[in-house]
Amino acid sequence: MRWESPWLLLLLLAVPALAWLARRGDARRAAVLWVRSRPWGTGARARLVRATGVLPWLALALALLAMARPQQGLRLSETETRGVDIVLGIDISPSMSAQDFLPRNRLNVAKETARDFVRQRPHDRIGLVGFAATAFTQCPLTLDHDALTELLQGLDFGLAEDGTAIGMGLATAVARLRESRTPSKVIVLLTDGQNNRGQIDPLTGADLARAFGIKVYTILVGRGGMVPVPQDDPVAGRRIVMMRMDVDEGTLRQIASRTGGRFFRATDAAALAEIYGAIDRLERAPIRAVAYNEYHDLGPLLLGLAALLLAAWALGSTTFAFRLP
Repeated sequence: MRWESPWLLLLLLAVPALAWLARRGDARRAAVLWVRSRPWGTGARARLVRATGVLPWLALALALLAMARPQQGLRLSETETRGVDIVLGIDISPSMSAQDFLPRNRLNVAKETARDFVRQRPHDRIGLVGFAATAFTQCPLTLDHDALTELLQGLDFGLAEDGTAIGMGLATAVARLRESRTPSKVIVLLTDGQNNRGQIDPLTGADLARAFGIKVYTILVGRGGMVPVPQDDPVAGRRIVMMRMDVDEGTLRQIASRTGGRFFRATDAAALAEIYGAIDRLERAPIRAVAYNEYHDLGPLLLGLAALLLAAWALGSTTFAFRLP
């Protein structure tokens, strides 16, 4: 609710004074108003006559309110953003089952932090690529982040053969972004191992990304060296064994450097969450909100009510029944 001419509301202060003058019977000073109905007798009829005498003053107040032009409407807003197109490339090789993020394994923590990252970027198109010995698109670029979150939850071991094809994962992510026309294109590549499978070398994949103007942020997850890994034993069942897992930090640093991104290393769940937070701050597109106001004037409605009150007052003050004691 807003008022086009709020200063006219000050005239309402004159209504009680005019009503008091009319009540004292000063006909000359109240001639611009209405003849006051005089109550006759007592009882219900007298009260009705007195109530009728209030109607012209209510009508005057409504007319003054209408002059101040009360308006009611809606505020509509549109959000205009250039957006960032992002593809998350997540390693699902068996080494991601290592439990150095106790009580969860690397993949579970990676998916959880990636989900939180997606929730913080409602205006960006985000896709998902999984890779082990081969790479595949789990979800194309989309603004439907609910669907993306469900597909992210479904990313798991066994969807591709054993191995770590970092180059293939990177090339698949580039393929998802190559047709994008947004000014900012980003790949977040998360892995814990060395490239040992695939037809595309990781640095070749980095060159592809650079050719298409894609920035790659690489995340090396896990401590490396001897780490606890669950194994299924046909006799003893599932047990935790310590295994040596080497990492290739140098290659991931080169990928980030060649594409203008950054390299991060996450040794625990908190560090991984901080890394996603840092990427979120680094890759922000400007958002411009445009607001529109649509109002309709309530003045005619108030004038109509005032006219009805005057009609009721005129009818009541001239009716024979009201004039009798």
